[in-house]
Amino acid sequence: MAIVTHELTPAAAWLRLQEGNARFVAADASHPNQDASRRASLVNTQHPFAVIFGCSDSRLAAEIIFDLGLGDVFVVRTAGQVIDDAVLGSLEYSVAILGVPLIVVLGHDSCGAVTATIDTVETGTMPPGFIRDLVERITPSVLTARRAGVTDVNATVIEHTRQTTQRLVDSSRIISSAVEDGSAAVVGVSYRLDEGKAVLVSGFGSVEN
Repeated sequence: MAIVTHELTPAAAWLRLQEGNARFVAADASHPNQDASRRASLVNTQHPFAVIFGCSDSRLAAEIIFDLGLGDVFVVRTAGQVIDDAVLGSLEYSVAILGVPLIVVLGHDSCGAVTATIDTVETGTMPPGFIRDLVERITPSVLTARRAGVTDVNATVIEHTRQTTQRLVDSSRIISSAVEDGSAAVVGVSYRLDEGKAVLVSGFGSVEN
């Protein structure tokens, strides 16, 4: 499968996200690409400049916190930004078919999935149903944080975000190849609920201008 080249570099894509988040933090959002003409222009095509793989939390709406609109970003969300085969397939599609130059793994403060995993590690009591699957997938990140002396939920979220970016590159040959040839980058970002700021915490590939 051929890797499609996007007109934006990974660095340019990251800069665009930073600029949008800065507007959001300053309460000066421009709400771009949200009108009828933009909607009409996307009926038969799309060219998102980034894919955001984030937590399903209702406070983490990607297009809002990065001040974006229709067609700007390809969004994949699971509780605790947990990776499974469907997630990997979606992210590979964004890179190989849509030519997206940047994958953002987006974690956030006070993550309920990470909190539940910490509780399970501390008590040994597993949650019911398929929540258990989420916890099992997040547990390695919690244990890595513990080995480093980290027990705080928000600091553990940052470690989980770092571990997730690493797992994406390790798990997908399509993604790792795009990183290696410079056509894409994978970055981990932590979102601060109180101030609305998205902070870079890890990365593979260059996002420097």
